[in-house]
Amino acid sequence: MSGNIKSKRSYSPKLNRKAWTFVLPGLALIILFVFYPMIQAFITSFQTGAGNQLTFNGLVNYKRLFNDLTFRKALTNTLLYLVIQVPIMIILALAISSMLNTKGLKAKGFFRTAIFLPCVTSLVAYSIIFKSLFATDGFVNALLMNLNIISEPIAWITHPVWAKVLIIIAITWRWTGYNMIFYLAGLQGIDDSIYEAAEIDGAGAWQKFKSITVPMLKPIILFTTINSTIGTLQLFDETMNITQGGPANATITISQYIYNILFKYSPDFGYAAAVSYVVVVLIVILSMIQMKVGDKND
Repeated sequence: MSGNIKSKRSYSPKLNRKAWTFVLPGLALIILFVFYPMIQAFITSFQTGAGNQLTFNGLVNYKRLFNDLTFRKALTNTLLYLVIQVPIMIILALAISSMLNTKGLKAKGFFRTAIFLPCVTSLVAYSIIFKSLFATDGFVNALLMNLNIISEPIAWITHPVWAKVLIIIAITWRWTGYNMIFYLAGLQGIDDSIYEAAEIDGAGAWQKFKSITVPMLKPIILFTTINSTIGTLQLFDETMNITQGGPANATITISQYIYNILFKYSPDFGYAAAVSYVVVVLIVILSMIQMKVGDKND
């Protein structure tokens, strides 16, 4: 028989029907709870009013975005968190996972669990603890003053700049362990003989990390970067629970602004939908850029 003949696997109609029986319920739920709300929100973004009194008004909501100072502030804050926090978190997660993958390290399980625990901790509980730790008379200021790093307490929650720093610290603390788990899983798939060969050639720890670990984990790094970007653009919980978006909207994010438009101010469903689609566009653009950069590096 000729070698260029390809075998094809065919399924009976009965088997196909059984397969669709399992697929259709999940597909129906995705359409109902994901795609339908997305389409409905897009339609709503062209309407004005509240409740059942929505009327089509063209691009009014999108034009309003350009003159909305609070929206500009929320967008600036969100992008600032993204640019600063995501790289810090990814680098930390990579470094920690590499250290915890070291042979001979004792209590690996304890350290891995301890670093991963923040991402499963109750958000409200950890927000209260952070507010207490970073209060003007809290533990962090007391420690920094005792170490002579600062001469007077830092207003972590009420100062516009330090409040942003606090949010970045909180997000990094909460989600670094989550990304670390992905990198640890990837490190298990790297053959030890590659590192051993590098050691024979005289490579040090930094050279092995830069030339072996990072390139081998590139697909996982790309995944975690996109995932972290999406999460940061949707950031809501930390700013809402720790600073309430203050002081004077200094830490407000796009997601919190959408919440305020719907539940804190006079409800404006159309404008809230328009603001939400800014997040959608940002996620699509940034994800495409990151995937293109990842492909070029490959």
